Amino acid sequence: MNTDFPRDLVFTAALFGVAAFVWAGWAQESPPRSVWWRVLLGAMGLAGVALAALTIPTLIANWGSPSALRPGTGAFITYIVVFWVEFLLAGVLAFFAIRAGLSDLVAPLILAIVGIHFFALAPVLGQPVLFIPAVLLTLIAVGTAVLPASDVAHSFWCGVLGAPVFLAVGAWCGVVGTAALRTG
Repeated sequence: MNTDFPRDLVFTAALFGVAAFVWAGWAQESPPRSVWWRVLLGAMGLAGVALAALTIPTLIANWGSPSALRPGTGAFITYIVVFWVEFLLAGVLAFFAIRAGLSDLVAPLILAIVGIHFFALAPVLGQPVLFIPAVLLTLIAVGTAVLPASDVAHSFWCGVLGAPVFLAVGAWCGVVGTAALRTG
């Protein structure tokens, strides 16, 4: 993990905490009937909130620290372009999936876009660790998209498998980034 920009690692941790919360929430759309699954999803959602809550104060306190994303640089411009392409692509694909009667594929489509965008952002941010969620989230998205239709929504599988990826990588980034800020 690259500690040249520890603030970026802490930012990633906070963002991944929010992402885990969102995906664990979306997974509750139509999980298996056992209450155990809802408890697990609730725990993952709370873990995401905790990760964000623990890292946001550190992020705010170190906001002036160096970042790979400095306005006007190629990295910053690439980040903005990737963000908007991701955002627009997600909206367009979701729209067409819903219009085609394939609304159950919206979650895998969105997760695939999120995973794929990390392939672009890892070099932009100088963080090879982002290749881990890039690969895992993309594979999860593809795997869940090809599951046969059932009473369990594809969003459940995206969330129950994707949220732990965000939590694990986010916690790792948070620990390493916070330690680097303290020693740096």
